Amino acid sequence: MDANTLVERALALGFANAAAIATADIPIVPGFRICCEDNTCGKYGINYACPPDCGSVEDMKRRLLRKSQAIVVQTMWQIDDPEDGPAIKKAKQEHNRLVRRWIDACGDVAEGFMVGASGCDLCQRCAIEEGSPCRFPQAQFSCMSAYCIYVDKLCTMTGMEYDSGPGIVDFFGMFVFDWK
Repeated sequence: MDANTLVERALALGFANAAAIATADIPIVPGFRICCEDNTCGKYGINYACPPDCGSVEDMKRRLLRKSQAIVVQTMWQIDDPEDGPAIKKAKQEHNRLVRRWIDACGDVAEGFMVGASGCDLCQRCAIEEGSPCRFPQAQFSCMSAYCIYVDKLCTMTGMEYDSGPGIVDFFGMFVFDWK
């Protein structure tokens, strides 16, 4: 079994692009944590999978490096207005559902975790807001920003376009894994 098998599965499921990378090569920029602290997504401090509750930049980097490989996946969405919040939110949710379905389909050969295109959205309202433990700790996922991944550089490294042009919104995710 090799990474091309998982890439082929991703493409067959409908991802626009998919590519393998060693986790040690994933570009991390600690200064990107400010993207989460600015709270433009509204999940900072109210989602277990988001900062500060997901862990420090070093914690997140260590989590990535516990696995040896990753497959980066990309979806592209026709959204004419990149400021259309409801359309963006719906596309991110669909992207993340596709990533989860693909990872579940790879469970026969690999085990690992998901990195999403936004903070975890498995629950309507995160249990952290109630002071309760996470309802789905094995399935929860953090986003690229929480890991401080330099997505533009990651795209260059994996042969993907970070910006596909006017009217197209790109989302990225990853399966970080080891072979079973």
